[in-house]
Amino acid sequence: MAARLTKDQVKAAFEQINNWGRWGKEDERGALNYITPEKRAAAAKLAMSGEIVSCALPLATKTAPDNPQPVQHMMLHVGAPVASLDYFAIAPHGYAFTHLDALCHVFWEGKMYNGFSSREVGRFGARKCAIDVARDGVVTRGVMLDIPLVRKVDFLEPGEAIYPEELDAAEKLHGVRVAEGDVLLIRTGRHQRRKVKGASDPRREGLAGLDASCLPWLHERRIALLGCDGVSDCAPSHYAPDYEMPVHVGALVMMGVHLLDNADLDALATACAKHGRYEFLFALAPLILERGTASPVNPLAIL
Repeated sequence: MAARLTKDQVKAAFEQINNWGRWGKEDERGALNYITPEKRAAAAKLAMSGEIVSCALPLATKTAPDNPQPVQHMMLHVGAPVASLDYFAIAPHGYAFTHLDALCHVFWEGKMYNGFSSREVGRFGARKCAIDVARDGVVTRGVMLDIPLVRKVDFLEPGEAIYPEELDAAEKLHGVRVAEGDVLLIRTGRHQRRKVKGASDPRREGLAGLDASCLPWLHERRIALLGCDGVSDCAPSHYAPDYEMPVHVGALVMMGVHLLDNADLDALATACAKHGRYEFLFALAPLILERGTASPVNPLAIL
């Protein structure tokens, strides 16, 4: 196992990866600025077969150990002669729904990305770095690193951490290199594990995810967005109680990297293996919820 950081080294990593001011003191888009029109045009050429794979989980309406607050779905009207009408409500954060975290979701020492005060978020919502900064969508090159494939296992167990050396090994295995402006997707095999062992409560049992030592690696590659079939962080944190979710802090607050949580990457893993490549055109668009801290999303990989 790779060496874990000390808590002082985690704090030093936060300082090392700080992107505040990189795109101006009023910037609210963060690392999405790495995605240029040229980057999008190049990514479009990766849609060679035309196969589309959704990376979203269904919106679960039933309570489960990993879904204590299910989607509320009610019918407002059914039957002729008018129409069928429904209503739904969702609390997107947590471990059950595929969602995009806004940069205002997490704070560090009273600040969010680019040094904006946490007081910019209140009962009125978020005045800075809300989810609608991505209203035009995220379209760029996507890369998936399949960590269970590297380890030659079906899935990682809760609490297992992924280290930079394994990201390098995944790149080598897949014949791909993560580059500036990419969306990076990390597969832990979480949903395959759920099929085999049943649902578990991540708040108690944890989730596999990245160790804080991966933060400088992510910063060096200048990724635009980070996604995972978990929540990117290894849970429980090896650095608690000081750093409960160091990857959330490092990505959202320090680097300005939006996080895609609870993606379903199993079908994409199958498609990537079939096509023999782990890069693709990636497209995602959040709901335009002004002052929102997150949005449910349906990310698409086009191979």
